[in-house]
Amino acid sequence: MSQNLLKRTITSIFLLSLLFIIIFSHQYIFILSILILGIIICVEANNLFSKILITKHFKKISSFMKFDSKILILNIITFCYIYLIFCNFSYEIHKSESPVFFLYVISICFFTDIGGYVFGKIIGGKKLSKISPNKTISGTIGSFILSIVPLIFILNFNFLDLKFNLSNILFCLFISLISQLGDLFVSFLKRKAKIKDTGNILPGHGGVLDRVDGIIFAVPFSYFLLKLI
Repeated sequence: MSQNLLKRTITSIFLLSLLFIIIFSHQYIFILSILILGIIICVEANNLFSKILITKHFKKISSFMKFDSKILILNIITFCYIYLIFCNFSYEIHKSESPVFFLYVISICFFTDIGGYVFGKIIGGKKLSKISPNKTISGTIGSFILSIVPLIFILNFNFLDLKFNLSNILFCLFISLISQLGDLFVSFLKRKAKIKDTGNILPGHGGVLDRVDGIIFAVPFSYFLLKLI
């Protein structure tokens, strides 16, 4: 096992354990945790925006004043989205639907990532987009297929009152789609910033934003889907 793979494995086990503790702990611990998560995401997003604008304006001394205002505007938009939308809807789902259902939504995003990685590595084939060269069409298909695994798992163990019907399958597929689009969006920003990772806080994984890029878009979307169904 390579050193990087070992780091990724240990970090993944730690993150999964921490996730279970946070989701199934007292609600105040959950609230505090998502607020801290929001701070980390905002800090990493700020660094990302700074690198993008530095790359764009580093030869233009006269543009530094505009440069500062753009960073401020982007940070305000990010802060409002993360706290007023992502954190708020995470709390609403956790409170109204139950911690298990919140974990169910997060699991769809996790299996979306796993499907993309496994199918992309095993099958390979045509690249999905220039935005993220490592992503393939086969990986995208794999992401949709494996996104249904949490539903099957939930049904087998009766953790939630769900049925294996078209509505719930479409729920998984739509969450998977938004998660993949979120991943592509952050990959686009990283490509503009000419960096591989948004940070180095997670050994073998990079930054927190690298791991939750799809989740921060999928969770609010799942809330809206719940209101429509």
